Amino acid sequence: MNDQADRHEQIDESDEAPGPVEGVTTKVLLEGDRFKRTLTRMAHEIIEQVPADEDFALVGIQRRGVELGARLVELIEEFTGRRPLTGSIDITFYRDDVDTRVPSPAYDQPMVHSTSLPFDVGGKTIVIVDDVLYTGRTIRAAIDALFDYGRPSAVRLAVLIDRGHRELPIRPDFVGKNVPTSRSERVTVLLQEVDGRDEVILEKG
Repeated sequence: MNDQADRHEQIDESDEAPGPVEGVTTKVLLEGDRFKRTLTRMAHEIIEQVPADEDFALVGIQRRGVELGARLVELIEEFTGRRPLTGSIDITFYRDDVDTRVPSPAYDQPMVHSTSLPFDVGGKTIVIVDDVLYTGRTIRAAIDALFDYGRPSAVRLAVLIDRGHRELPIRPDFVGKNVPTSRSERVTVLLQEVDGRDEVILEKG
């Protein structure tokens, strides 16, 4: 397998096109086969780094982390014949900014989803799955929520996109794509199960 530097595709500026909003350009970072290959590589990395005899589960953060986690579980089962446990977690009321976020195109009003952990998290390795890693506050909230259900033996993190700008000392173990961004840019992940197509878009402007 290629080394880490080769694994993450570089942004090709030739993909940029005018966006639907005047003054905004959009760039497709992942779609179609590239999207599938990225998830496949992530699944292989999880298999390689989590011992085969280790009791582990994938827990997706509501919303799109849940669908991504389910896909990774399917791929892991396909490659190993072993199906990891899977669950979902909602972090809405664990966020440290839930009372201060102002509704805007970048920050929608919080929407409460369900948490489903149909297993004892105690003593297990838990791989938290999310779509975009940004400041790290969502992940901190997910860890707080997870520990309300028990004490895992270890917690790992898998994210489809790491866009930087961390405000907390959180680093992912499994990354689909590193995308250097400015704070004014927006990364949107679309999934077939929710949006009708698989696509990651960077909006500038």
